[in-house]
Amino acid sequence: MTKAPARGPHSARSHDREIVSLAVPAFGALVAEPLFVMADSAIVGHLGTPQLAGLGVAAALLTTAVSVFVFLAYATTAAVARRVGAGDLQAAIRQGMDGIWLALLIGAAVIAVTLPAARPVVELFGASPTAAPYATTYLRISALGIPAMLVVLAATGVLRGLQDTRTPLYVAIGGFTANAALNLGLVYGAGLGIAGSAWGTVIAQCGMAAAYLTVVVRGARRNGASLRPDAAGIRACAQAGAPLLVRTLSLRAVLMIATAVAARLGDAEIAAHQIVLTLWSLLAFALDAIAIAGQAIIGRYLGAGDAAGARAACRRMVQWGIVSGVVLGVLVVAARPLFIPLFTSDATVRDALLPTLLIVALGQPIAGVVFILDGVLMGAGDGPYLAWAMLVVLAVFAPVALLVPTLGGGLTALWWAMTLMMTVRMLSLWLRTRSGRWIVTGAVRA
Repeated sequence: MTKAPARGPHSARSHDREIVSLAVPAFGALVAEPLFVMADSAIVGHLGTPQLAGLGVAAALLTTAVSVFVFLAYATTAAVARRVGAGDLQAAIRQGMDGIWLALLIGAAVIAVTLPAARPVVELFGASPTAAPYATTYLRISALGIPAMLVVLAATGVLRGLQDTRTPLYVAIGGFTANAALNLGLVYGAGLGIAGSAWGTVIAQCGMAAAYLTVVVRGARRNGASLRPDAAGIRACAQAGAPLLVRTLSLRAVLMIATAVAARLGDAEIAAHQIVLTLWSLLAFALDAIAIAGQAIIGRYLGAGDAAGARAACRRMVQWGIVSGVVLGVLVVAARPLFIPLFTSDATVRDALLPTLLIVALGQPIAGVVFILDGVLMGAGDGPYLAWAMLVVLAVFAPVALLVPTLGGGLTALWWAMTLMMTVRMLSLWLRTRSGRWIVTGAVRA
């Protein structure tokens, strides 16, 4: 754990240095989860199209089961960063411990629901008869790693709030390496097929959680923060995260609707959609690295009562987001011939991929602004607005996406609907940041 750097002048150069120092290592940590899924997709994809289609459905469900609780990271980052800005490190870590205990409780509850519901949920999700058994197998096994995944989220939030994004990077590198090695060994070496991929991911996630807990517990003892569960603190943590839960549920509903529509278009379409969605998630997490820096920086500035610093940092990060989005879009177009063969040899799947990837590339500058402003408002603790704004976005996207199978256009039309969703989201976030209502200073947001 590192101490928060001292505040410097509000120049573009000073903000650039701080953004880079936090965002570069944050990028490595953020891409761990999509790289887990990407590695699984590449390995399972060569087992066959039904297996890859099954992974597509199961991965969407599993990611939803975990990602709806991403407030364990985001709300914790903002709260801890405010305490750091106010100079109360012990209270910052104590607040983080409440988040970790909440993660364990939620993880146990999610397992209890997911295991018996796996098969009916997969069928309800629209998986074909050939893909459904593979989806069910992967989902049931992977669900056992959910508590570890949630602990990783909460502990990562603690470290980010303390302005430490390097430790999550080191843990992520170790986790991804272990996941890839375990998947190859269990899928092909042990002959376990898609089940081996799921077990490899579970083992890797548990190892990452153990590493995070070791770091956080040492920091808590060093600063005199209690490790015991505190009912009032856990309850307060859950209440603070409720708006972000609504926001994340709405976002996950968007992604689930998109995957459900793709599943009804056919096995080739859902297989192609899984590859595109995996790439889209990787790009999103790359942009979100700057947003993570924004959460930590904005929270610290507001906790220290520096509204001018928060505004200046926000402006600079938006500029970073736009430029990064343009660069990523160009890379997607240029690298298409290189990465498509890594995921599939099916000509039908490849034909569906090509035009869809162009749409994803065109939408990256919009995504850059969206993720940056989302991070700024999270860092400010502006959860209620984020919740309402995302509900509006869902209301716009759902009817458009659900009409795709009826009106035609296939996977290409579905991803144009995704671009529309991101555009509406960008407008809602821009209006909020322009209003200045998100700027509330103090160690705790009133």
